[in-house]
Amino acid sequence: MFTSFHKLRAHLMSTKRDYYEILGVTKSASSEDIRRAYREMALKFHPDRVPAEQKKEAEERFKEVSEAYAVLSDSAKRDLYDKYGHSGIDQKYAQEDIFKGADFSSIFREMGGGFGAGGSIFEEIFGDLGFDISGRHQPKGQSARRRGRDLQIAIDISLEEAAQGFEKIITVPRYETCATCSGTGAKPGTKRSTCPQCKGSGRTVVSNGFFQLAQTCSRCAGEGAIIQSPCPDCRGEGRVKVVKKIKVKIPAGVDTGSQLRVRQEGEAGINSRGDLYVVIEIRPHNIFERHNNDIATSVNISLSKAVLGGEVEVPSLEGRLMMKIPPGTQCGKTFRLKGKGIPDLHSRDIGDELVKVNIDIPAKLTGQQRQLMEEFARLSGEDLRVKDSFTEKIKKSFR
Repeated sequence: MFTSFHKLRAHLMSTKRDYYEILGVTKSASSEDIRRAYREMALKFHPDRVPAEQKKEAEERFKEVSEAYAVLSDSAKRDLYDKYGHSGIDQKYAQEDIFKGADFSSIFREMGGGFGAGGSIFEEIFGDLGFDISGRHQPKGQSARRRGRDLQIAIDISLEEAAQGFEKIITVPRYETCATCSGTGAKPGTKRSTCPQCKGSGRTVVSNGFFQLAQTCSRCAGEGAIIQSPCPDCRGEGRVKVVKKIKVKIPAGVDTGSQLRVRQEGEAGINSRGDLYVVIEIRPHNIFERHNNDIATSVNISLSKAVLGGEVEVPSLEGRLMMKIPPGTQCGKTFRLKGKGIPDLHSRDIGDELVKVNIDIPAKLTGQQRQLMEEFARLSGEDLRVKDSFTEKIKKSFR
């Protein structure tokens, strides 16, 4: 009988899948490769991330990949496994001891912090499912409502407003704590009762092989209590939607895409209110184009002013002003007006205004104007006569 037992045991060991094969890595895989492979497998086969009809199979696969990782992530166990296979591991360790010393949490800590750290890979994999391997628990429903939700709203403003800065009243739809029930969700005169499913703990425990998973209670959504008589105004939600008018200070220098954070003007939560983010959009201007903190425009000047010089009135963000035109200004010349642009949002610097000059050429001249222009051309040594074309010259030669 003793021999038969060992034969049966050997048969079971021979049919057991290779740990490296389970994780999809080679025997030369590094510790990091093994951690990465386990993370991917844990996400893929977690029982609460698959359809109901696949849950049983997923549980088995989840146990399998966790057992493989528990062995291959431990250098001593991996060395035994490499030398003797499954028999070496099972002789050295009982099945329930395989997982002792296996640092499952190291995977999650190295990817963004320890257990409970915001944004860690642990929360990414298990947090959304309401599980906590560490044994600590924060009810999902309570954590979601502890701090109010941040809000975002977009507003459009003019270029002049962006340059000068101003205060604007904006309308924000948001949730506020229900005044009727003071946020409890229960009808006045009544109160919440302990959840019969989780007994007030806000979680239920699910056995998943080698460890237990604490799962958010589905009956009370992790609150630990249920409402028998909901508040008639908020219908048990504990909050109502309102429209709030908020004064927002827009600083000089904002540009399209700028975000302004208004603290404590988001939605109400149990402990604190969220923030409001105001996203700026600058409306197109009919005169100016913005280039970072500079603005660009163009003006037309007469031919005589281009030649003789003078002054021309140009638009600016502060109103109209006079710009000097030096004699001999060429068409397309760009002048820079220092400090007439947009203030920098993060410093005291101010951009410039760039003015491009276009020269108006008169389409028609009076007789006197023509005579003067011809005299100017003669004094300049310019011959204005239209010379004969090559064809006319040929005709003249045969006359």
